[in-house]
Amino acid sequence: QVQLVESGGGLVQAGDSLRLSCAASGRTFSSYAMGWFRQAPGKEREFVAAITTTGAATNYAESVKGRFTISRDNAKNTVYLQMNSLKPDDTAVYYCAACAFFLKTRAFEYPYWGQGTQVTVSS
Repeated sequence: QVQLVESGGGLVQAGDSLRLSCAASGRTFSSYAMGWFRQAPGKEREFVAAITTTGAATNYAESVKGRFTISRDNAKNTVYLQMNSLKPDDTAVYYCAACAFFLKTRAFEYPYWGQGTQVTVSS
């Protein structure tokens, strides 16, 4: 098992940047592929980005491609989401999740989840 704790959310203006972090506990972090999802009020949880165990491959939702970057540091048991050129539509609770399989994009495929961190982008 792995426990996940997100941080780094906040209130920013459109065009600003934020970096989210997700710290994992346990010695097996490097064996999990990781993903970021988000959920806005009244909407379903949606895929944002995913990264393989070594970081060699990544996958992004079309809505964030070119603006967001997922990365990981296995020595620090942490996965990151760098978010640039933020838009009001990016406002949501952001969750990190762990999965035994690479680059999955559907929430039900991830068995381990953090508690989420709020990102609010004002216009």
